[in-house]
Amino acid sequence: MSENTKHVTYEDAGVDTAEGGRAVDAIKQMVAETNRPEVIGGIGGFGGLFSAAALKDMEDPILISGTDGVGTKLVLAQILDRHETVGQDLVAMCVNDILASGAEPLFFLDYIAIGHIEAEHMAKIVKGVADGCKLSGCALVGGEMAEHPGVMRPDDYDLAGFAVGVVDRPKMLDPANVRPGDVILGLPSTGVHSNGYSLVRKVIGVDGIIPGTPEAAAKKAELEGIEVVDGLNLADALLAPTRIYVKPVLDLLRSGAPVHALAHITGGGITENLNRALASDVDAVVTRNGSEMGWDVPPVITYIAEHAELAPNEACKTFNMGVGLCIICAPEDEAAITEKLVELGEKPFRVGTCVEGSGKVVYSDEQ
Repeated sequence: MSENTKHVTYEDAGVDTAEGGRAVDAIKQMVAETNRPEVIGGIGGFGGLFSAAALKDMEDPILISGTDGVGTKLVLAQILDRHETVGQDLVAMCVNDILASGAEPLFFLDYIAIGHIEAEHMAKIVKGVADGCKLSGCALVGGEMAEHPGVMRPDDYDLAGFAVGVVDRPKMLDPANVRPGDVILGLPSTGVHSNGYSLVRKVIGVDGIIPGTPEAAAKKAELEGIEVVDGLNLADALLAPTRIYVKPVLDLLRSGAPVHALAHITGGGITENLNRALASDVDAVVTRNGSEMGWDVPPVITYIAEHAELAPNEACKTFNMGVGLCIICAPEDEAAITEKLVELGEKPFRVGTCVEGSGKVVYSDEQ
């Protein structure tokens, strides 16, 4: 080392550990509000503690885990300077996935990589995570805030999440249970959710715009000035958080409803997600009449698909098309399951039916 080298602190290198501490203090109450009885201690330790005692009441408890991120929807959130809901997106992407096996989410951990930590900014992000955990009934037992100066812009950040859930093996949902003749029901999405935003960003022209600049302010004003339906502007519609389906679907399953399989419609749209809930000798025939689906498609998805000039098949393998979750059941159980979902406050609709096949999704206008 040169004799001329000056003393350099971690803060001099761009990492503010004091602000990181303030950020942790700012989120402690939010995290505490997500606690379940099984949570031991709180955040701040080297690991999150969660009692597995309740699992002893199950015949054969199966732990199911899932991890995901929010993707390039975060770019839009940064340009619009809106950070309160992307945390819910993060939770939703993980817990809806493990729900597909019939599992109850137990606990969640998040990882936030950011150019420069500011306690107030971090609290906005984590509030969304905590909100998502409360909506899904799982505990936020820990996480990590990592400051990356010199690697990321000060206001740039990325999110990753990890969820663990449990299901008793005799009650676990299995695509092998799906049979020809089964009915496919859908639960509505709240819009684009968290997939397809690389295409969305190209359509709305935000690529290359740096948050906090005059260009970002101008784009924010432009998007807030585009109405997609009944006073809802494009900015609000595109940042609507991903729906979390855990509580109503678990209530449905706990009622004894004979559900055969579930599919969370995420990246790859209907085409590349519904097939994951099919037996190998069954196809799903989804109701579609040309470019029209057999249910109401959110206007924001229609707006993006039309401006991208997507063919129907491209749209259906890019976006959820208004279907956030699919429920597959026997035809004789459709009425009772529909009635129970309505009782739980849901608005289910028929997506299609199952026929003999080879485990793929097809569309009624192509048969």
